[in-house]
Amino acid sequence: MSQRVLYLLNISNPDRLAADSGWIFADLLAPALADAGAEVTVAAPAPAGDGRADFQRTAVPGTKYRARFAPDLDQLGELIREVRPDTVVANQIEAAPAVRTALLEAGSNAFLAGYCHYLPFSFTADQQMRVDPALDDAGLGRSVLLAFAAGLAACDRVLVHSSTAASWTTAAASRMALDLGEKLRVVPAPRDERLVRDPADATAPNGHGAIGVYNHRLYAHYGTARFVDVARQMTGPSVQLRVMDLFGNRRTDRTRLDSSPERHRAELAALDGVEVVSDRGDRVRYRDLLAGAHFGIAPFRVGCPWSMSVIDCQGMGLPVIAPRLGWLAEHVDAELLFDADAEAVALAERLATDAEFYAVHAKRAHASTADFTPALVAARYLEAIS
Repeated sequence: MSQRVLYLLNISNPDRLAADSGWIFADLLAPALADAGAEVTVAAPAPAGDGRADFQRTAVPGTKYRARFAPDLDQLGELIREVRPDTVVANQIEAAPAVRTALLEAGSNAFLAGYCHYLPFSFTADQQMRVDPALDDAGLGRSVLLAFAAGLAACDRVLVHSSTAASWTTAAASRMALDLGEKLRVVPAPRDERLVRDPADATAPNGHGAIGVYNHRLYAHYGTARFVDVARQMTGPSVQLRVMDLFGNRRTDRTRLDSSPERHRAELAALDGVEVVSDRGDRVRYRDLLAGAHFGIAPFRVGCPWSMSVIDCQGMGLPVIAPRLGWLAEHVDAELLFDADAEAVALAERLATDAEFYAVHAKRAHASTADFTPALVAARYLEAIS
């Protein structure tokens, strides 16, 4: 008998789904889970997946704090009674206690898995834990961290993207007197097969005007201020930069909480040699913008447990240079990691002018995503929640 999976998805960017990695993850994974034999129902503010997965619409939580602190227990109970799942996947880990409560009230003994899609903390070089500044408005960071711990405690299984995320989550849980024991599993996010290209089909840089692409959110907590500084130094005859404006015009309630993307977008647009472009939420245009670039630049985000945008570049055969931080240091080829800004500039210059170095790393970048096909990830996912 097939496994019935209720996949609870919070969407933080309903106005621009192509910029919401959680939605993209579900959109790629749900059909692959169905192909693997699961009966999947996605409960979310917008449909994800295709006809192979059922869909139940849920309300947009409004802000990232409501998503964590105000789950709708009545709606959760109705979903559970209607779907009768064998497994519930809570993609907002802080909501897991509410999901467990709804399961109890509905008389369901479904298995509860929580996916740590976003970690609300990071660790300093001397292993001091810090709350994520993006979730610390009005001093709420500590409360979010405690809610995250409560979510871990409520789950039968805890899923994370990477070995780095597993290490951080285990360390954070330990500091809050939680022993995850055998709960934890590493299940990476799937790559988008529409963003896969043989490096042999790419046009290598010719030493003049190579395009580096920065396709990440422009929030301050992604280290965007440092990227702006690097961009000033990196552009020149050999290198030009293409910066993605993934959000466009955001809702007022989001800009009121954090206006840093708009501020950094204006700073970057004012720099010589930097082009700010929008994919307009169109994945075909997004692919074309990546295909016209030569290499990628990873975010300067201290607490980076994983990056779909990095995988997008690598799947297209674009080498990605990255600061030696978090998951980036785990995943990106060691020859493309840097510590100082000057090293980043030198790496970009070498990719733009050294054809052999470029070709080697284009192949390695593409190969690094081979285990992230939706079919392979779906198999790992079902194994983890069984």
